[in-house]
Amino acid sequence: MIEGLGSLLAVMVVVAAAPIVVAFLPGRVPQVVLLIAGGIVIGPEVFDVAHPNDITLFANLGLGFLFLLAGYELDPSLLRERSGKLAIVAWAITVVIAIATVGALELAGLVSAFLPVAIGLTTTALGTLLPILRDHHMLEGRFGRTLFAAGAIGEMGPVLCIALLLGHYNSIVEVIGVAAVAGVAFALSVIPRLTQGTRFGRIVEEGQHETSQTTLRLTLLLLVALLYLSAEFDLDIVLGAFFAGMVLRRWHPGDVESLEKKLDAVGYGFFIPVFFVSSGMGLDVISIVESPERLLGFFVLLLLVRGVPALFVYRKDLTAPRRVQMMLLTATTLPLLVALSEIGLQNGSMLPENAAALVGAGVLSVAIFPALAVRLQPRALEADREASAPEQPW
Repeated sequence: MIEGLGSLLAVMVVVAAAPIVVAFLPGRVPQVVLLIAGGIVIGPEVFDVAHPNDITLFANLGLGFLFLLAGYELDPSLLRERSGKLAIVAWAITVVIAIATVGALELAGLVSAFLPVAIGLTTTALGTLLPILRDHHMLEGRFGRTLFAAGAIGEMGPVLCIALLLGHYNSIVEVIGVAAVAGVAFALSVIPRLTQGTRFGRIVEEGQHETSQTTLRLTLLLLVALLYLSAEFDLDIVLGAFFAGMVLRRWHPGDVESLEKKLDAVGYGFFIPVFFVSSGMGLDVISIVESPERLLGFFVLLLLVRGVPALFVYRKDLTAPRRVQMMLLTATTLPLLVALSEIGLQNGSMLPENAAALVGAGVLSVAIFPALAVRLQPRALEADREASAPEQPW
């Protein structure tokens, strides 16, 4: 108990210090980079004052919250629009390139975990990007919807691949498991409509701003229930969390704006940063230092495999600066790389040095790509204004 509290105390020092340190650093360094770096410092590889096993539950809930909020932001109708269709095309191209690239690396003896690495190269860290995109108003307008669709597919597609291809059972059972979790999730979405005007509904609405915090507690119940159900079907917990977020969007229990602020406070105030610190604590820094070329290789592949297709897929819909932003942001990834590395290590298919390099490449992508995209924002806005301006008659 005392050891667990000691680890949690060290983690909370990093969590509390990260936003303060960021304010003193030049440029716009994402907090997640400092959280992971802080995890490395307090973890077994450096000062050894905290251990990942002591905070596993908190870290898993943090990962769940990350995808709950990402799922909540996803509007399913967006995928029926042109931006959604283009996002699916771009991701499909990425999948083909990833399969060919990782297949060549496996034949060369450089990679042993074909599926985890291939799936990792197709991911986008929408949940990680959301705070950065919100702060710089990059989720607004046409570009915002296009980017959100690309990020949503870059999370949802790999999550489904993890559930279907990396489970412990045969594919039929996995498909039934995914269908069961999805069915339960969306069955829950009709509950608020059924309770409108009932005594239960009035109790929930009246207690949402009181000490009972009914809507927040019900939301947390929904999240934990779907995480548990995913675990029972031996699916990745991010699947249940993503479904929980999509269901929550349909719930609208009471004051939605107030609930969103509360979820941000609970998620970004505690659980999500704990997950990132825990990720840093488990990072094999020694193998990265001994073989930095592996990390740089994966870093370049993230940009080439996941990012570059955006330059061509969106050529008729976005200006050149916007396409470059799209390339950088869709190539930004981390949470799923952590999950995929853990899966690869657990089943023995991934080399420890490749797992560390893959996560390290994700850290670099979060540190570098969004910062470059933000720097392009003024030029992108100017290009948007020029593209929308009516032609002047001679």
